[in-house]
Formats: sequence, C-alpha cells, structure tokens
Amino acid sequence: MALAQTAEIARRLAAAGTDVEIVKFETTGDSDQTGKLLPHGGKGGAFVAEIRNAVRSGELHAAMHSLKDMPGNEDTPGLVIGATLPRDPANDVLVLRAGLAIDDFRQSRGRGFKIGTNAVRRAAYARRLFPDIEVIHYRGAADTRVRKLDQRELQRLPDGGGVGPADALIMARSGLERVGLAGRIAYEFPVAEMLPAAGQGIVAVECAAHRCADAEREVLWVLNGHCNSPIAGFSIIEGTRMSLTASVLDLTGGLIIEAARTGPADRPRELGRAIGLELLDKGAADIIERSRPV
Repeated sequence: MALAQTAEIARRLAAAGTDVEIVKFETTGDSDQTGKLLPHGGKGGAFVAEIRNAVRSGELHAAMHSLKDMPGNEDTPGLVIGATLPRDPANDVLVLRAGLAIDDFRQSRGRGFKIGTNAVRRAAYARRLFPDIEVIHYRGAADTRVRKLDQRELQRLPDGGGVGPADALIMARSGLERVGLAGRIAYEFPVAEMLPAAGQGIVAVECAAHRCADAEREVLWVLNGHCNSPIAGFSIIEGTRMSLTASVLDLTGGLIIEAARTGPADRPRELGRAIGLELLDKGAADIIERSRPV
C-alpha cells in the first residue's frame, strides 16, 4: 500500500515536470512483522521516525506518510507537511475469510469469530460493537493480511508462537482500494458506528522545512508587516550557523533601520524573533504604520 501511495505522489510530481526517484526505505515496522508496535513507539516510531531522520539528513528529499500514522503530540523541528493528496474514503471495513458470508457474521453477532487487527482503536470499537468476538493481534501490509486470512495462516508472535487463524479483519477502506482489493469488503462501518482515526484516508508528503523562510517570515510576524510594508530580510546558512539581516525603510528611502544577527541554524524562528524585536526597539513600528494604506 505504501508503494502504491508513493507511486501516486510520484506520478503527480512527474506530471508537473519534476524528476522523481522512488526510494524504498525499510523501517523497523517493516522488518518486524511479529511484534506489537507499542514497544517501537507505536506507528510513529515504527514507520515514521526513521524516514523523518532520512529527510532531515538529506538522504531523502521528501517522504510519504499516511497522516493517521504521524504522531500528533510532538513537534517536528526542521520538517513540514508540504502537500497532501485528496482524501480517500476514511471508513473502516470488515473483510471476511473466503467462504464466509456477511449473513454468517450478522446472525451470530460475531460470536465465535476471531477478528484480526493491530490498531488499538479498531480493537476497542470491535469489542464495543460485538462483545462476543475475539480480537487477535494481526500484522502485515494490506494485501498480505488478506492473503493470510484466506490461507488461514497463524499470526506469528515474537516468542515463536502464533495466534489465529482469523475469520475476519477490520481494515481501512482506502488501503484495500489502493491494492485493488475493494471487492473483498463485506461490510463498511458507517462513521457514526466506527469513527476513523484522525487523518485516516489522507496521504501526506513531508519534506524539510525551509529554515531561511522560517527565519525571514518570523521577522514579518513580529513586525506585523503587511504585503506592502517596506521590510527587507535575507538569511543564509553556513554549516550549523544562520545569519539573518533585516531592515525597515520609510517610503522615501531616506530613513532605514537595520539589524543583523547570527544564531544556530536549527533555531530559525528564534533568530527571526530576535531580529524583529530589535527592529521594534529601534522604531520600526512607526515607520511600518506610516506605510499602511489610509
């Protein structure tokens, strides 16, 4: 599924005239197909963290993530979501093992069924909706999970044992569509019945933030500068240091206030804020106010 999502992003970039090379990147979550993801820091630690480090180091120019896998409780210094694809259907769905029908599930209300998922949210909703089911740990790419379901394979565990086989899976509709298995959907959970994960169905492109832009725009923010304000700014990065110079002029060009500083390149906004405050201390606010349209 990840390759299908990446291919779609590459196709759109190529159509816009950008040369694109797809780099396959194996993460901890890819290499460990038996354990639960929580010890690796959840999906964010297992699938996202290592790829983010590759973008920060310059090994990758950009990375594709399912937005639902990106942690929402932490800052990501040096990175920014540069684009997203149009949202795919966000619903979760039920996939039954070959030979089973949705009427079998409905009549039993899931009693005796083993339902596979690795998502704690899906597991909790499944137990709430069908108290008599057994939820089992289940890993793998979307097409791999369906194959294991049909072949009644056990889900391997880190201790060498296994659980299952599963009778059904709860999966994202968008993932099945990406790998051409939408025809396996036996039932689609309405959003009101099983609320999707935040960001589910959205593919995000994450890239390195432009630190020079961050520094220069922080000056504008501090100065409350409008698009026609006589404010100038320019920054450069040399190694681990960033130099920033900014100025404010009156409309005649006869008066200029300037400030210049150097700081850590990984803290561009702090540098921009310091420059902006220095310019305010030197009287920039009055000059900017006089430039505003009457």
